[in-house]
Amino acid sequence: MVTSGSSFTGMGGKKIIIIGSAHPLRGGGIATFNERLARQFTNEGFNTKIYSFTLQYPGFLFPGKSQFTDEPAPQGLNIISRINSINPFNWIKVGREIKKQKPDIVVVRYWIPFMGPCLGSILRIIKKNKHSKIICIADNVIPHEKRIGDKIFTRYFIKPVDAFIIMSKQVMNDLRSFTTTKKAVLLPHPLYDNFGNKISKDEARKNLGLKNDDAIILFFGFIRKYKGLDILLDAMQILNIHQQTKNIKLLIAGELYDDCKPYNEQIKKTGIIDNLILHTNFIKDSDVKNYLCAADVVIQPYRNATQSGVTPLAYHFEVPMIVTNVGGLPAMVPHDKAGLVAEPNAISIAEKITEYFKKGEDYFLPQLIEEKKKLSWARMTASILELANND
Repeated sequence: MVTSGSSFTGMGGKKIIIIGSAHPLRGGGIATFNERLARQFTNEGFNTKIYSFTLQYPGFLFPGKSQFTDEPAPQGLNIISRINSINPFNWIKVGREIKKQKPDIVVVRYWIPFMGPCLGSILRIIKKNKHSKIICIADNVIPHEKRIGDKIFTRYFIKPVDAFIIMSKQVMNDLRSFTTTKKAVLLPHPLYDNFGNKISKDEARKNLGLKNDDAIILFFGFIRKYKGLDILLDAMQILNIHQQTKNIKLLIAGELYDDCKPYNEQIKKTGIIDNLILHTNFIKDSDVKNYLCAADVVIQPYRNATQSGVTPLAYHFEVPMIVTNVGGLPAMVPHDKAGLVAEPNAISIAEKITEYFKKGEDYFLPQLIEEKKKLSWARMTASILELANND
């Protein structure tokens, strides 16, 4: 908790600027996180702004259909779209603009080394005001999909940062391979509680046109190689061979960020098309609760992971999970409590799906609800304030 003598109490117009994706960028969980964090700071009495991007990724680096959403802007948030990730003259301009405002705290998101030169340059200029404390929330330090220059860009980014919030042990270990002296706090990813309240399973399935008598496994979010959808499809084939998929449906909900051809070929080869419900388009914020509340279980068959924004979504809507034993997933989903932990292979995942439906949703819900209580946004803001105070 923040000490009573804190200079960042939220009184007297203290300024906080969050640098990262926000509306109208989709940005996946990162934009959602930034907006929810800004709302928390605003509710606590801080003068809060988000500096987002006019250009986040050049087209060749963005695998989806569009970087922008057509949904309405979140109410009550001050979002300034200003940063061009590939224009150094823009970095200087934005850095000077923020430096001049003298925010008490700058919270910067770091999730991919591509952003290292842009964000690192902006932060260096801000630091010249000798006032602002820079706190980084790092989703990744070493990315899932590695590229030339990753280490150089990350090293450049880290230098002007005062302290870090980390959301998984793996990312903490990765950070410590770059710096052992900068302060860092390990916190669980807070709940995504800004997608509305939980609705009944019957209502959610009606909204999506799904059958009430199906057992629905939900794979949710952008589809990328490291998330292991191909492993899950093989697990579904194993269940099919053993005639255990009569009423089990795998609902795949999210936009493809990979080539669809290998998945289509795999589905045809495995003969599981009748057990799949394919909603492979971008899921709007207004539809998120329908997908989560329609599911009997959320599954994350990842090959590797740091943490996942799907996990706090499942906690918010109180849906048990099956996750693989990689990165920070097992710590977020205690085995046989909030769900089950499988090894990242098709046989183990198939076994855990079978075990889950034998035990039933009611077996997990009481313990999942207890775990959910740990994931508050107030804890996140308090930790940021304390790091800024004590640095």
